[in-house]
Parts: sequence; C-alpha cells; structure tokens
Amino acid sequence: MTFAYWCVLVAILLPYGTVGIAKWSRRYDNHAPRDYLAGLEGRRKRAFHAHLNHFEALPAFAAAVIIAHLCKAPQGWVDALAGAWVFLRVAYTWAYLVDRATARSLLWMGALACVAGLFVAAAAGR
Repeated sequence: MTFAYWCVLVAILLPYGTVGIAKWSRRYDNHAPRDYLAGLEGRRKRAFHAHLNHFEALPAFAAAVIIAHLCKAPQGWVDALAGAWVFLRVAYTWAYLVDRATARSLLWMGALACVAGLFVAAAAGR
C-alpha cells in the first residue's frame, strides 16, 4: 500500500478528531447529539464546522488519489501531494480552532491545489 493510500485513511479519520473536540464536554448529551451540536459556541462550534468541512473535502481527495494511481501518475508526486494535503488539512484544523480565518482560507486553498495537482499528475501519468 502506498503512502498516498495511507493519507486517504488519515483523511477519513480527520473528521472524527474534530468532532471529538466539539463533543468533549460534561454537558454533551448523547441522547440528542444534534441538538447539543446546534447550540455550540466558540472553539467547540469551530471544531464542529471543521468536522463538516473535512467530510466535504474527503471525496475529492480520495478520488484524486485513486485516479492518480489508476493513471499511473509518478508515485513520488502522488505521495508528496497526498502528504501535503494531509499536512495542510491538519494546519487548517488548527487555524479553524484558534480562529485564524485568513490562514484557514489559505490552507484550504492549498489543500484544494493539492487535489488539482493530483489530477494534473494523473494526466501526466498516461
């Protein structure tokens, strides 16, 4: 299994880390979790929003990695772009949690550029 495929696993797990931050409270109500999440404020609310965004970003990233592999893109490029995507998404999470909106947006765009780069690498692979 390639490094890029391991990065897809990390991408799958990222949303659960951020929702864990959102839910980590003695007031958390497992009988009504959506009601609890709807009432969040501050850092916990931002963690929940990061959780949602990780799920939104996951399909494009996973598809890009798989397509790059199927098209026999240069493995070094695929691994580097996948690793960069994970790094940028972790940094994005940090920026979201500490409320650095501009940095968060720049990191989001960088991760999106990695997805585009995976498609470019796929096109070059054939």
